[in-house]
This record gives sequence, structure tokens and C-alpha cells, in this order.
Amino acid sequence: MTETTLLPNNAREALKALPSRRTARPFFLLFLLLPLLVGCAGLQRQGEWWQARRDPSGQAPDPAVTPEAVLQVYAARAVGWRGVLAVHTWIALKPSEAVSYTRYEVIGWGVDRGVPAVRINRTGPDNYWFGSRPVLLVDLRGEGVDALIARVEAAVKVYPYPSAYRTWPGPNSNTFTAYVGRAVRELRLHLPPTAIGKDYLPGGALAASSPSGRGVQLSLFGLAGLLAGWDEGIEVNLLGLTFGVDVKDPALKLPGVGRVGTP
Repeated sequence: MTETTLLPNNAREALKALPSRRTARPFFLLFLLLPLLVGCAGLQRQGEWWQARRDPSGQAPDPAVTPEAVLQVYAARAVGWRGVLAVHTWIALKPSEAVSYTRYEVIGWGVDRGVPAVRINRTGPDNYWFGSRPVLLVDLRGEGVDALIARVEAAVKVYPYPSAYRTWPGPNSNTFTAYVGRAVRELRLHLPPTAIGKDYLPGGALAASSPSGRGVQLSLFGLAGLLAGWDEGIEVNLLGLTFGVDVKDPALKLPGVGRVGTP
């Protein structure tokens, strides 16, 4: 599947509706200023990125002493320059009595050579992502979680872009995680504003539920949109960047920075 097949036939007309060169200048200035807003986020990793730490972060319970079911979702700053603006997300799960975890994520490396975009068990459930310690977004355990795990695995199997990847505006790793969140609303998945690609709706859909399942969103091929939900608050998507206000847990949402306010 090529990138051009990822947009509906009317995508060209929609793109023509985007701001003109003159009105788009503020957006380009914003792109230039964002690295200053996030401080040294893009400089936090020293040396070659492939040599950065990828060991366990200690957030996934040891299956050897944890018989109960576990379902977790993680986010970590992306590799290289992408980490200034975006995070990479993935899902890790362990059914009751299982002796190991299964990790699901979408990765772009090698897709152009025929490697599947959806990867399974590339690394451990909670490992550092090339030097970035992951943040735990969802942590469900115990009764009822086995049923949710079965639904997550069913959603993974029908993800509409198993062999396609595009960093911006999607489909990418965050498109995948958001898709699973919409399919299994009990996860109450609240993706961070830095999860660029979460607003790319499969099939060119213009409307869908929010990833948390407790809101609605409108999206123009991931390039522009509006989201309103109890968990997410209000978000405006401009060229993949999220600006918003979290009402439930008061905070501002800013591109690159993420949430600024209560934890």
C-alpha cells in the first residue's frame, strides 16, 4: 500500500482548502519556535540513538509472581528529532496465569521493504524506548481484564493498516493505539496531546468517538479537527499539533510540551 492510497479520493480537494501560503506562515513560525518551548527535550539523549538504553523500566509487574491479568498502555518520547514533538505508544497485556507479556505496537522501520507495521514482542512490555522512560497511561488488573484482553487482541487483528505507516499525519503508532482505544472503550484511554497521529481516523472518516470512548471528534484526514470529551477535555488539531484545555483535571495542552497543569 502506498501513501497516496491512504487518502480518500476527495483528499486533494480537502487539501486545497488548507490555509494559503500567507496565512500558513504563523504555523511555520510555530514549528520553528516549538523546540524552544520544550527546552532540551530534543537534546536529552546523547550519543547514537540505537545505543540508548532499552532495558525494563520496572512498571510492568513480574508475571512470575503476578497470576492476575494485566493490561497496560505506555507512551514514550519518539526517537531523534521526532521526540521534540511526539511520543510513541504501545499496548502490553498478560492474561491470567500467563508466564509472559505480549506487546503490540506499530513501527515504521522496514515497512517500505515489506515488513509488517504491526509488531509483536519487539521488546519487553515496559522497556525504555531508546533512552526515554515510558509513561503508564492505562493500568488495569484483576477481575474482568481477561475479557478486555480478548477484545484488544480482536481489535489488533482488524486494524485497517497492518502493512502501512506514515509518520505524519498518520497512520502511525498513535493511530494504532487510538484505534484500539475506540474499539475497547472500557480502557478509558486518554492519549497525551503529543500523540501525533491519534486524530487520523481510518478510512478517511470525518467523525468518530474519541480514543477514551467518552467523547466525540471531527477530523479532516488528521490535518485539522476538533475533539470534545469528558476525559480529554477540548482539543483543537492543527496540522497534527494539539492545542487544548483539560477540564476534568485542569491543564493546558500544548504541542511538544504536552499537559501543563495538574498531573
